[in-house]
Amino acid sequence: MLIALDMDGTLLNEDGKISPENREAIANAQSLGHIVAIATGRSYMDAERQLRLAELECPVISLNGAVLTLPDGSIAASRPLDKEDIIPALRWMNEITELYYEVYTKDNVYVELDKRVRLEKLSELKDEDIPDGVGWLLKAMIAKQFQQAAVTYVESMEDVWSKEDNPIYKALAFSLSPEVLKEASTRFAAIPGLIITASHENNIEINHKEANKGNGVSLLAAHYGIPAEQVAVMGDSYNDLPMFEKAGYKIAMGNAAALLKETADFITLSNVEHGVAAGIRHLLDRK
Repeated sequence: MLIALDMDGTLLNEDGKISPENREAIANAQSLGHIVAIATGRSYMDAERQLRLAELECPVISLNGAVLTLPDGSIAASRPLDKEDIIPALRWMNEITELYYEVYTKDNVYVELDKRVRLEKLSELKDEDIPDGVGWLLKAMIAKQFQQAAVTYVESMEDVWSKEDNPIYKALAFSLSPEVLKEASTRFAAIPGLIITASHENNIEINHKEANKGNGVSLLAAHYGIPAEQVAVMGDSYNDLPMFEKAGYKIAMGNAAALLKETADFITLSNVEHGVAAGIRHLLDRK
């Protein structure tokens, strides 16, 4: 069986770590011959760092499926963006004060220093200055961005785009303004060959149209010769839906978006209650 796990809101707890309970459950599944993989929007380096801290080795589907890396570090598949197509939209984002964005290469996340300063200023907003219902999301988003291990701050993103040997696999935009985020989404949606997803209502994620967690999981299953009906997935957010569509068995976290719960075969505990461990136990009991 292949078990694919999302990271944020799924495998990672409130401290952004893999709990001992989740670590033990993964190791147990591996000892029984099952393949446990990570399927995340994070970079490979960030995902691998979390695995290393927990003393785990797993294949990693990173950047929403744009890069598939095997446990030995070799790349099995990748889907980079066409930089020439997306640069005009990225340049537009540079000029928008209310919008924070990042671009991802295989092992790094690039952020302009000016955007980092703007995100820090957002973190200092008073509760009454934050739109209703998104205060918790703002804090979680900022905490996640600042937790990333592989962030490089640059004076100008032009330095990143100009390097021919530095492919871009993903871009992420975050804003408290629905209008600004909608405009960003519209601009990228007009570019052929892209897919626009969201892990929260206040962000968008831009990938190659064939780069999603569903295709990543399918490629990994094919690599190991595992049929679709023997693929199980766990997730909590909208960018997990593509792998829900490809899996033989779907598990939603207790803290998952309603849409994932509606399509799930089983709902486990939340990520702060070691829901991955409970989900893995459920899967093994079904065998």
